[in-house]
Amino acid sequence: MIKSIYLIGSLRNPKIPEIGNHIRQLGIEAFEDWFSAGYEADDKWQAHEKLKGRSYGEALKGHAARHVFAFDKFHLDRVDAAVLVMPGGKSSHLELGYMVGKGKPAYVLFNGEPERWDCMYQFATAVFFDLNDLLEELKCPRDHSSATSEVRENSASSRNGEAKSRSTLYPPENLRRFLAE
Repeated sequence: MIKSIYLIGSLRNPKIPEIGNHIRQLGIEAFEDWFSAGYEADDKWQAHEKLKGRSYGEALKGHAARHVFAFDKFHLDRVDAAVLVMPGGKSSHLELGYMVGKGKPAYVLFNGEPERWDCMYQFATAVFFDLNDLLEELKCPRDHSSATSEVRENSASSRNGEAKSRSTLYPPENLRRFLAE
């Protein structure tokens, strides 16, 4: 049972707190306190470090970067699961990969069909294109251990427009057998 979730995403995505509120309405703790730093936090940190004459490598070893990293890692370690709310940048994807590596449920929520596709989202526990589908999953998580990933498309993205979701488990059974040989 999922009791706490780390919302991963961009400081520039105003939907983060809204999605957190939806998750809290399910009785699940949604952690997105990192969002309070504001959309310019990374830019301001970079500018300040450059004023001090530091390179990126030096800045990563500084107190500010180490503090922010420790804060985020502490909360990633303590929660039960994570949701990467797209669009997300490099840090977001590193955090998702960290959660996958820890063996924790790690979901991806797209804000629509991405312009550029990527196969590697199959590392995630499940991929969603509709917030309501994600919320249903969080209410009653399914066992995803038999598949690499599950992709759920909402009715708006289906070809025939029917009001139903389509779930596809990856990899297909014949590919799973091929990979096992």
